[in-house]
Amino acid sequence: MAAERILVVEDDRPIAELLKYRLIKEGFQAEIAENGSKALKMARSMQPDLILLDWQLPDISGLDVCQQVTQTLRIPIIMVTARNMVEDKVLGLEAGADDYITKPFDVREVVARIKATFRRLESADAAPRARADVRLQFAGLTVVPATMTVMRGGKTVDLTPLEYQLLMYFYENRNKALSRENILHAVWGYDYFGNTRTVDIHVLRLRKKLGLDERIRTIFKIGYIFDVEA
Repeated sequence: MAAERILVVEDDRPIAELLKYRLIKEGFQAEIAENGSKALKMARSMQPDLILLDWQLPDISGLDVCQQVTQTLRIPIIMVTARNMVEDKVLGLEAGADDYITKPFDVREVVARIKATFRRLESADAAPRARADVRLQFAGLTVVPATMTVMRGGKTVDLTPLEYQLLMYFYENRNKALSRENILHAVWGYDYFGNTRTVDIHVLRLRKKLGLDERIRTIFKIGYIFDVEA
């Protein structure tokens, strides 16, 4: 099996080289992009399995890079930045990032989070897939599990792998009250380093993309329920 390819987007060369060295030592392939423009070009040509993305870049901000990548490519993104305010984390996750690491960081934590992200993706890929002709229709959506395609109003909606997993978890547990903790453990995994605020941000993204504001209801102090007719 080929090693996963990771694109390190970081303008601080010593940090970028340190990350690349450690990632290669851990068995990954790694390349460096020192600015946002190069990162976007390499994301399209290289098609990495994951992007490690600094927020503060010399040309395009990492936030803009994240938004552009997630609009067109299904690549998980972990943002790495010195911006450590809660509001910044919310912005990063809302832009499409799967995870968020603040500087200064321990390179071991970065590696652990990358591995945890790949484990989540592997679990989703290992799940049984339906036949190619199977279509799920609910809440105004059409889902083709074999290709992980989601359509609304006849048009395909681009979801990240994590967003798709979240949608399917809601569907599989429709009309049930789900706590944030249960959602976090089921979709992100027990080894995820984040907290339940991550769930709230991804639910907001899912609602917005799929027009599910009235379907995915918030249950005060508990979590969410996905209302779908029997």
